[in-house]
Amino acid sequence: MVISELAAGFANILTPFNMVVFIGALILGMLSGAIPGMNGTMTVVLLIPLTYVMDPVTGIMMLAVIYAGAVYAGSLSAILFRVPGAPEAIMTTLDGYPMNQQGKLREAISTAVFCSAFGGIVGTLFLIFFSPMLSQWAYQISSAEFFAVILLGLALISTVGSGNVPKATMMMAGGVFIGVIGLDPMTARTRFTFGSNILMSGINFIPVILGVFALSEVFKQVQDNDQMVGGGGDGDSGIDMDEVKGGGIFPPINYIKRFSRILGLNSVFGTLIGVLPGAGATTGALFGYTFGQRIVPEKIRKQFGTGVPEGVAAPETANNAAASGAFVPLLTLGIPGSATTAVILAAFILHGIRPGPGMIQQQSELVYTIFAALLLANVGILLANKLIVRSFIKVRHIPEPLLLSLIAMFAAIGAYATRTIVFDLWVMLVSGVGGYFLEKYNYPIAPLVIGLVLGPLAEPSLRRAVIKSQGDFMVFLTRPISAVLVVLAALAFFIPLFQDTELGQRVVDKLFGSPEVKS
Repeated sequence: MVISELAAGFANILTPFNMVVFIGALILGMLSGAIPGMNGTMTVVLLIPLTYVMDPVTGIMMLAVIYAGAVYAGSLSAILFRVPGAPEAIMTTLDGYPMNQQGKLREAISTAVFCSAFGGIVGTLFLIFFSPMLSQWAYQISSAEFFAVILLGLALISTVGSGNVPKATMMMAGGVFIGVIGLDPMTARTRFTFGSNILMSGINFIPVILGVFALSEVFKQVQDNDQMVGGGGDGDSGIDMDEVKGGGIFPPINYIKRFSRILGLNSVFGTLIGVLPGAGATTGALFGYTFGQRIVPEKIRKQFGTGVPEGVAAPETANNAAASGAFVPLLTLGIPGSATTAVILAAFILHGIRPGPGMIQQQSELVYTIFAALLLANVGILLANKLIVRSFIKVRHIPEPLLLSLIAMFAAIGAYATRTIVFDLWVMLVSGVGGYFLEKYNYPIAPLVIGLVLGPLAEPSLRRAVIKSQGDFMVFLTRPISAVLVVLAALAFFIPLFQDTELGQRVVDKLFGSPEVKS
């Protein structure tokens, strides 16, 4: 039954008009993800009116493909310029950009494209064969379990900041604080707004991300103007640009062996994160990076953040799997799994379709065309990657002053376009200056972003769980799933504090085995 429905979905896509739409959507999605300041959500929003003149199957298929392409392509600008092209590529900057500076641009991009496609394909297969079961699982997750999942994500910052856990914890707490500014989600009362109407809507995380990653890097390059953005240009970085543009589409076969643990675990883990309503691919990337750091050999674990391929593979596998997983609650419960699927939900409603428990049976043609499109999109990422990279890589030949100006301009456009208020430009500027000095004094930026993204997700779940239990905080320990997650969160946070005694490594080896170093 599933196979025949899926075959019908492929047949829908392979009609001449739908195939043209599919190819155009994939290229547009990849370009929107690769351009700093743009993202898939913004592109989907802009194209919703276009779907009104299309058949619902064609229009919604187009939006799904744009989303899949943008989630991958955000890694391009993250690797090239340390500017996440999309929020889902935040964690890819941590190792992708250092690899670029070390002259490993081709390896970084090959790793990103292979792991993105793998994670996306696995996530889509889970979506196709296990949607009803996954939707029931997501439906049964209470506020206590959801908070425990987010708590585990926050606790994993000790891995990201393993060189200095107190600094990482301070940065994470700062991110959580920034995230709670604005209106209380439960009572709608103002918090930390100091009487400012602008702050009532809170501080959007996209201007902060663009500031601490993109603008701070511009400041750094301006100070050290003898280095070209992206590693010193062709001559200084030692990168053979002809090799980058002329290399094969597929990475070496030993990637599968080297990243086997990351590919296997993060693709499943990322899908499950994506299934959680509201989590999305950005949360999947945050979890994927920190979880990936836990399951690699200790020798590689200590190099995370300095430019190792595993640091690119982990978030790229998880975020693309989560992007597919985000369609599960959308199609089976009518609840968007991410910001982009929330916009796609609006497209469903525009066409008079209301996703819900019976949608797979009632709208099987539409649903399985989306499934087939997501599978083809992830295969297309591999096939179209060489052309996109060849075009995009040429920006490295732009003179340094102009390129720095373009990066700052795109960052400003992205910061402003999110909510179209000037205040976000000031947020980006302050974040850029702050990020520059924080890095100068060795404060990790990633925990700040993790706190900023996950904090606002954790608070409503925490408060709802406590309200439902009539103020009893033991609810997090009396429910089996949340209890296990809380214990794992405690272990994840405290083990790095005494890793010098090798106790943390022994616990990890007990849980996941003792992996050998892959070459």
